[in-house]
Amino acid sequence: MGKHLITSALPYINGVKHLGNLVGSLLPADVYARFLRTQGEETLFICATDEHGTPAELAAREEGLPVSEYCAGMHERQRSIYDSFGISFDHFGRSSSPQNAGLARHVYETLDANGFIAERTTGQVYSRADGRFLADRYVVGTCPRCGDRGARGDQCEHCGAVLDPVDLIEPRSSLSGSSDLEIRPTKHLYLRADALANDVDTWINRQEGWPKLTRSIAHKWLDEGLRERCITRDLDWGIPVPREGYEGKVFYVWFDAPIEYIGATQEWADLNPEGRDWRSWWYNADDVTYTQFMAKDNVPFHTIFWPAAMLGTREPWTLATQIKSFHWLTYYGDKFSTSAGRGVFLDDALDILEPDYWRYFLLAQAPETNDASFTWELLATVVNKDLVGIFGNFIRRTLTLADRHFGGQVPPCGEPTQAERDLGVDVREALRRYRVSLLRLEYRQAVSELRHLWSLGNHYLDTCAPWALVDTDRDAAGRVLHKAINLAYLFAVVASPVIPFASKTTITALGMTGRGSEPSWDEAADLNAVPSGHTFRVPELIFRRITQSDIDNWKERFEGTIV
Repeated sequence: MGKHLITSALPYINGVKHLGNLVGSLLPADVYARFLRTQGEETLFICATDEHGTPAELAAREEGLPVSEYCAGMHERQRSIYDSFGISFDHFGRSSSPQNAGLARHVYETLDANGFIAERTTGQVYSRADGRFLADRYVVGTCPRCGDRGARGDQCEHCGAVLDPVDLIEPRSSLSGSSDLEIRPTKHLYLRADALANDVDTWINRQEGWPKLTRSIAHKWLDEGLRERCITRDLDWGIPVPREGYEGKVFYVWFDAPIEYIGATQEWADLNPEGRDWRSWWYNADDVTYTQFMAKDNVPFHTIFWPAAMLGTREPWTLATQIKSFHWLTYYGDKFSTSAGRGVFLDDALDILEPDYWRYFLLAQAPETNDASFTWELLATVVNKDLVGIFGNFIRRTLTLADRHFGGQVPPCGEPTQAERDLGVDVREALRRYRVSLLRLEYRQAVSELRHLWSLGNHYLDTCAPWALVDTDRDAAGRVLHKAINLAYLFAVVASPVIPFASKTTITALGMTGRGSEPSWDEAADLNAVPSGHTFRVPELIFRRITQSDIDNWKERFEGTIV
């Protein structure tokens, strides 16, 4: 059997992330990792905080902390939130780790030795008041396209225009506020992506299974022609450039951040050096299938620039087999923004609802083919219909009926009738479609198939009506409830990648924990895994309805985040 390596885009260190970040990379990666583990596949799920670059320095400055201290604290805060959401990383590392620094230096030195690094002298904004060159984000001013007065030197958040600091009208330093700026010459290093264009093109054309969004973005960049790309910056915080004359310069964050996927794996291996080998996942690892998850704005870095760097080393590094990319989740049609504080952020989300509500809803509305808009009304509709009305309702009424009429024990199964035979056929087909959707990374379709599978249980109960059979044919009522209890177990087992907490609650109530391994989907699908005479308990309400009052309260609470 091969091995499955999974990475999700590194969340940036400057604050708690929002629902769009969760559904755009972290959550779908987690569902896939959890699913593969249930299928018995050797799986490694790696992520880390992206800690270098000007936003980290700015965020630390706003908090009045040294940047290293700020990053350490925010890493722990983010890690705790992801744990609360059930994101099952095998390791959640840091791009500021010594492992990443060593790997980034190796990649750079190998590229340089192979002739793929160029030195260029360019003009860069220098602030006399600050006595330093200013990175793009340290220059603010008026956007020449839309007139917004808060545009940064790399991008205007208001209209999305990609900018250069010299484009700004009335530019000033974000450090001191001084407009006493000038353009001075400075040396920087560039990756010769133009010289690696054919290598990248050949590699991309071998990837047959990429989604349309990923492929279209990659080809757009190739068709426009690759150019040299700067890989150094005049900053204090980052990985120092190991080259004479480059003291006081660090690698640009886009260069070292993707390398941290490898660095984090080395961090994971170093925690148990006797039992783990990071190279078996990343270097000359022909048995590894590597799947990446990210939002569409990260696609150019993962399909063009990082592969170009790794191909330029002429070493056998593992490159992506599949890149699952997503459009954006918006908040009532407006873009989520960490910097603008717009949208629902993950700590606030956990404050009002348990994680499975969010996990299910976000996957059901995953922005796979276009941008998707979050609204509280839509959240309520999905939760009340699917989690409360289908899954929760089936679990609750099945176990309540069996507890009331059979004393908290699973009734005898009896001889199956045509109803049970038809149920078995329908269940196996629904499970097949659900499994295929997860393998194809089609999340909205997977949730739809899971919902259909759950609905088979309610249909079976409604058709057979065991509550009406108890007084007239107790054996038949027992047979129906036996199958229904086993359906409850199946539903919880196969839903565990999507709603792991509710699944665990259900499996625990059924007394089916402690079996020593991941429950087998195929065993559960036979609808006999929970034996006759087995004891269970009726769980507390697994999901609660979202009321109009909830919607009104939440809309008022979060209204201030819309700008």
